[in-house]
Amino acid sequence: MEFGLFVQGYVPAARAKVDPEAEHKALIEETEYVIQADKSGFKYAWASEHHFLEEYSHISANDVYLGYLAHATDRIHLGSGIFNPLAPVNHPVKVAEKVAMLDHLSEGRFEFGSGRGAGSHEILGFMPGITDMNHTKELWEETIAEFPKMWLQDEYVGFQGKHWSLPPRKILPKPYGKSHPAMWYAAGSPSSYAMAGKKGLGVLGFSVQKVSDMEWVVESYKTAVKDAEPVGDFVNDNVMVTSTAICAETHAKAVEIAVGGGLNYLQSLLFRYHDTFPRPDGIPEWPELLPEYTEEIIELLIAEELMICGDPDEVLAQCKRWEQAGADQLSFGLPIGVSRQDTLNSIKLIGEHVIPKIDTDPVHRTSRFRDAA
Repeated sequence: MEFGLFVQGYVPAARAKVDPEAEHKALIEETEYVIQADKSGFKYAWASEHHFLEEYSHISANDVYLGYLAHATDRIHLGSGIFNPLAPVNHPVKVAEKVAMLDHLSEGRFEFGSGRGAGSHEILGFMPGITDMNHTKELWEETIAEFPKMWLQDEYVGFQGKHWSLPPRKILPKPYGKSHPAMWYAAGSPSSYAMAGKKGLGVLGFSVQKVSDMEWVVESYKTAVKDAEPVGDFVNDNVMVTSTAICAETHAKAVEIAVGGGLNYLQSLLFRYHDTFPRPDGIPEWPELLPEYTEEIIELLIAEELMICGDPDEVLAQCKRWEQAGADQLSFGLPIGVSRQDTLNSIKLIGEHVIPKIDTDPVHRTSRFRDAA
């Protein structure tokens, strides 16, 4: 199993109220986390693309963000988590161009994750008036298979679809080196895993909450991917899942950090905006919030395998549970309610004590599948 970091530009109101530079500091701090993750042996860093999601995510221009990180890092793979390829949001040709450019700037370390937007608040900003959020599926399905053609055909043959069109054109630049970057899909529901597998796409499993949820959805993916008809040049047989992670020198210190991290507010915001995700029992409707997390609640979340938290040995054991469940990659969302120093310390401890005991490919090949395409 490989390891990643997920950054999104979380700027809670409580922080903004006491610091007029809160947004700037949050964005800069998250670049520091990726740079440290690169030094600490993490293989992936994923940067979100969200629009209009106040507090929850302020990284909207993630292509710019990832371009900076391509220069600031040496070996970590940089992924769009996601680029939104729906024509009313970003013209597909411009997405293809950004992917190829980042492939060059990172010298083959870029990976292309796509998706359909966070929920109704974001989607309706670009497509006002639609009443069914599943409308985005039609736009994504129409578009996703065109990207490899834009990258690999000397002159793209062009496209005439329901939602966008383009006459024959040379799409430049072409990707760096052989084939094209690995392609992923952000799965918001269990059925999306099998769909992605059939198309030969890796899965960005942002919606998985706990290990027991992982075991059956990864089985559905692995079954589907065996008979994949890939939309790209190769099958990216790969499942990434996300979890909150806090690692400290002692269990007591890790729990103390978690209690002060404002995790209840971040979780409440997640379901405020991702209203197309399945809502677990006990998650209230916004603006009602989850109760503040106490030491007892944190211990319960650890016991229920809903977060990774503890000393290095405990975090190692918790990560191994995800590996046993079939995850190819475990990506950590590091809550910005936690101090900069404690967050950097988590990354360093995981890099020193956890990753070397699980990641069997420490040299970080350019791509698991691309080289063989």
